Amino acid sequence: GFAAWLSGMAINIYSDHILRNLRKPGETGYKIPRGGLFEYVTGANFFGEILEWFGFALASCTIESAAFAICTLFILGSRAHQHHQWYLEKFEDYPKSRKILIPFVL
Repeated sequence: GFAAWLSGMAINIYSDHILRNLRKPGETGYKIPRGGLFEYVTGANFFGEILEWFGFALASCTIESAAFAICTLFILGSRAHQHHQWYLEKFEDYPKSRKILIPFVL
C-alpha cells in the first residue's frame, strides 16, 4: 500500500508540474501536455491521485478508505474521460494512441 501511495504521489506531483508549465508567463491558449505519463494517458494527474488513494486504502485496510478510493476512481475517471474527449475535439494532432486514464489499458 505504501509503495502504491508513494508512486501515486510522485506521478501526481510530476504531472501537475507539467500542467503548470504548459504555458510561459503571458501566454494564452491551450496546449497538449507532453512528458511523463502524459505520453500514455490524458489523465496522468488523475491516475496518480487515484493510485495514491488506492495505496492509502490498501495500507489502512478500512472500509472508509476503500470507499473513498472507489469514489475517487469514479469521479476522476469521469473527469479524465471528459478531458480526453475535449482534447480529441480541440486538437487534430492529439495523439490517438493515448489512453484515457490507465496506461496501455483504458
